[in-house]
Amino acid sequence: MAGESLFRQMEIEAFRAGITPRTKESINWFRDKARQLFRGRYARMDRKDIMNDEALSLRGRPTTAASPLGKMYMYIYDAKHKDKLPYFDAFPLVIMLGPAEKGFYGLNLHYLPPVVRAKLLDAVLGSAKSGIPEKYIAPARKRYLTTQVRSRFALVEKPEWEIATFLPMADFRGASVDKVYKDSRKLL
Repeated sequence: MAGESLFRQMEIEAFRAGITPRTKESINWFRDKARQLFRGRYARMDRKDIMNDEALSLRGRPTTAASPLGKMYMYIYDAKHKDKLPYFDAFPLVIMLGPAEKGFYGLNLHYLPPVVRAKLLDAVLGSAKSGIPEKYIAPARKRYLTTQVRSRFALVEKPEWEIATFLPMADFRGASVDKVYKDSRKLL
């Protein structure tokens, strides 16, 4: 994959497999494909390389003038109160929810098990008629301080949401992904 866009590579493979974008079938296909692609290589993945993928747009801090609400971003984060938190994600993948004092609220998809991510993505992309169930939001809604963001924001355009959602890029500090998913399931 060196030199190639991971996002473009996966889009081409989906096209060749006859997958229609933004359908339940495609959500499941991308989830399974990401799991298959990264089996055994996850720990060695360089998140900075992913952020520099040609399919993503690097931005400074999103502002309300730029309408970040409802958009998906990934970035490197260092929690200010990490010593008091049971764990945190140092590489969030968030759908912006709104401003907060000295920062913003985001729906960090990494806190959700992949099956729940698929259901949430289905709701967000419009296949679900009733909107996003609150139970999916509860474990993933987080507040971020802009002073603790340690990179530029990588904007993920909607055509790449399915791919980004299932890339195993969470970087939990203080707990394993299994512990995070277990805690999240308690709120579902």
